[in-house]
Amino acid sequence: MFSAEDNKWMAQALRLAELGLYSTSPNPRVGCVLVRDEKLLGSGWHQRAGEPHAEIHALRAAGEAALGATAYVTLEPCSHQGRTPPCADALIAAGVARVVVAMQDPNPLVSGQGNAKLRAAGIQVACGLMEAAARALNIGFVARMTRARPWVRCKAGMSLDGRTALANGVSQWITGPEARLDVQHWRARSCAVLTGINTVLADDAQLNVREIDTQRQPLRVVLDSQLRISPDARILQGGGVLIYGALHNARKIALLQDLGATVVMLPDGYGRVDLKAVLHDLALRGCNEVLVEAGGTLNGSLLREGLVDEMLLYLAPQLLGDAAQGMAQLGKLTRMDQRVELIWEEVRQVGKDLRIIARVKNK
Repeated sequence: MFSAEDNKWMAQALRLAELGLYSTSPNPRVGCVLVRDEKLLGSGWHQRAGEPHAEIHALRAAGEAALGATAYVTLEPCSHQGRTPPCADALIAAGVARVVVAMQDPNPLVSGQGNAKLRAAGIQVACGLMEAAARALNIGFVARMTRARPWVRCKAGMSLDGRTALANGVSQWITGPEARLDVQHWRARSCAVLTGINTVLADDAQLNVREIDTQRQPLRVVLDSQLRISPDARILQGGGVLIYGALHNARKIALLQDLGATVVMLPDGYGRVDLKAVLHDLALRGCNEVLVEAGGTLNGSLLREGLVDEMLLYLAPQLLGDAAQGMAQLGKLTRMDQRVELIWEEVRQVGKDLRIIARVKNK
């Protein structure tokens, strides 16, 4: 069904799509190339929401040469009017002869309709080339569209024996500078970085992207049931902070709002923040990928409720002992079927540390 040439050009389209890794949210990362007679006519990638999609950039670059060409697109061309006109209509108007699509759009407003519109106009459409790579690139967008919840990735820097801090809370630095820089790239691709109030009180972290070039900072999210956060907390500097609470405190809410924070009450009925409601609300706010940088309490709660999709673990070659703090408080397990099972995705060395990416089983 697909030739070597098809694979070559779709691979190029995927490389283009990856250029939007830090910038396209809440939209998907999409690349497009236009080809005829094995010659590249035009290419493009979606750079940020509200701006032209990948197909439009490629068509503008190709001009009249797009007539009779093949378009390689990493995501099904849109067929509805959003902030930009439908890309399917633009491809039809340009007179392309064939469209090769990596994956069908999971957005119910589009899913299958863009391809159908192209076929109805007499354009040959083939879908499914390098689909796995396209889905991986937009794993959070797929999650948000299909289950109304972002892709949740839990990050932890820990010792070889699974400890993230000493018993007294000291944790700087378990991992090396290369691993800490690597974390900045994961922050940059995330729509939100989420933490708990205990981490904010202990570390006073800002959780923003530093040391790498990005035009977009992720939303910084704090779970703070009793609104214990200090007005002087560094995370409140510069805006872009969302605080979820459970116990209403009008005076503290007003103070935090005056500092530029957004405060939302989502109680679970037990005096805590409702974690499922938080993730659903983040999805409504357009968050595709959420990076959790928290302590054992919040990590454990998310894992116990089945809300974690992926673990991003930096493993340092050191031992901190059984008195040190663990990465996730799962409670006392009495049966093996209570354990959290993981599936290895990738293991690589980053500086002196190992970076392990593992999916939570049955996700």
